[in-house]
Amino acid sequence: MKIAVACEGKNISAHFGHCEGFMVYNVEGNNIINSEFKENPGHRPGFLPVFLKDLGVNVIIAGGMGETAQMLFNENGIEVIVGVSGLCDDAVLRYVKGELKSTGSVCREHQHEGHCH
Repeated sequence: MKIAVACEGKNISAHFGHCEGFMVYNVEGNNIINSEFKENPGHRPGFLPVFLKDLGVNVIIAGGMGETAQMLFNENGIEVIVGVSGLCDDAVLRYVKGELKSTGSVCREHQHEGHCH
């Protein structure tokens, strides 16, 4: 399984589309096998779900994400986990242990207002 986390340094980004990049984790069972940083290629409508799908990602973890982006990830077969903060590694370990659930929140009002819909 591959899990991508929208990140700013080692922390989860508050908004996936404007993050520094994505930590992409290869996971087997409850263990992280390895991880690799992929720079954000730019926020363009509909692009990032396909970009991450092409990397083989199964799950995206982020602080916040707009409704359209969440729909596009789901249409590309990628599970969306939003409303998460803290360290990227910790979130992935919590996810594989079944301890991390999405809040289902949708970005509408924040510093990137207008970029989420």
